Amino acid sequence: MRVISFLYCVQIILISERILDINASSLVVKRSPNQKPPSDVLEIAKSTTPEIIKRYGYPAETHHVTTKDGYILTVHRMKREGGQPFFLQHGLLDSSATYILMGPKIGLGYLLWDLGYDVWLGNARGNRYSKKHKSLNPKEKDFWQFSWHEIGIYDLPAMIDYILNATEYQKLFYAGHSQGTTSFFVMCSRRPEFNKKIILMQALAPVAFMTHIKTPYARIFNRFRENALRTIGEFEMLPQGKMASMCVSSENLENVMINMFFNMVGKNEKEFNRTMWPAMCYHLPAGAATNQVVHYSQLIQSGRFCEYDYGPQINEERYGTKIPPKYDLSKVTAPVALYYSENDYLTAPVDVEYLYTQLGNPVEKYFVPMPEFNHMDFVWGIHVRKLVYERFLQVMQNYTNKGSVENVTEEV
Repeated sequence: MRVISFLYCVQIILISERILDINASSLVVKRSPNQKPPSDVLEIAKSTTPEIIKRYGYPAETHHVTTKDGYILTVHRMKREGGQPFFLQHGLLDSSATYILMGPKIGLGYLLWDLGYDVWLGNARGNRYSKKHKSLNPKEKDFWQFSWHEIGIYDLPAMIDYILNATEYQKLFYAGHSQGTTSFFVMCSRRPEFNKKIILMQALAPVAFMTHIKTPYARIFNRFRENALRTIGEFEMLPQGKMASMCVSSENLENVMINMFFNMVGKNEKEFNRTMWPAMCYHLPAGAATNQVVHYSQLIQSGRFCEYDYGPQINEERYGTKIPPKYDLSKVTAPVALYYSENDYLTAPVDVEYLYTQLGNPVEKYFVPMPEFNHMDFVWGIHVRKLVYERFLQVMQNYTNKGSVENVTEEV
């Protein structure tokens, strides 16, 4: 109940300060109080990533990868024997499910498998699939002492090396969404030897510089950080299932949750699959360390893409400087394609365009031709194949002869 109360308070603050226009942002869910979501949607909601993949007749495997600092990660695989490996990494509070949740006509995982790729779906430390460690207990504080910096320098390298060893390939394709792009930039700037292992990196809704993000929640979080942390979790933030019951418990609360979703990622009813809302809520949030959100909030305040700020004294001890060092993006020499949109509340076009100028080898900057396209539409949007993945595959063809854009734009 603390989370519900906090969310209502946030809505009231946003409305009272005219940060949020309740009329402009409202979405009425027209259903009777006793009406239930379709049974197949509820089954998908309560299924794991491999179970969903198998439900649609695709192969699914589960692999476990141990990082150098002892975290045990789960990687899901849609095996294509002999196929070029393609690694997909999720965003903040998300999981491997994000690329397959919406089914074979939308999900990027299915599309790539159909085109002949050996698809691997990563899970960062701290989410529902990667909450194990060789010695640390996830119920204790020490387990959660990380941000997306550690995901970049430990998790991604461990998973990439595991995939290349398992497939006997020297390089792979990489695509990330949101935090999956942030951690990639960390990896290639701090561990530049991994650049040579990437054929092409495709960044969906890339997040690095955050000066101009639109979501009003960033402002509220920074103002009330102490209370927010106590509510959402001082160390672990929103584990899987924490919000699921709220999303479908009543018509009024469901409307509040959908409004909050739109105020976080950007409102786009055109691409919002209302029927799948219960499944979205069960799989997102999937858990994370609170420090991951704090680290992002620091980027918003500083205007820099830099390491975690522990305060002047600890910074001096850790970094040798009072402020955390920047990530040197010129060291990201793997080819990088950026895909961004106007209505993404979590990464602004001006920030993405600046990111493009800082990268060591940018090869594409694609602005989605739909003004309303939001942050989660890159993985869940009804017409994402036409609006994004068609260009995504065209760019890939510059780096391989595999794949085809045929049937990508099929109406769903």
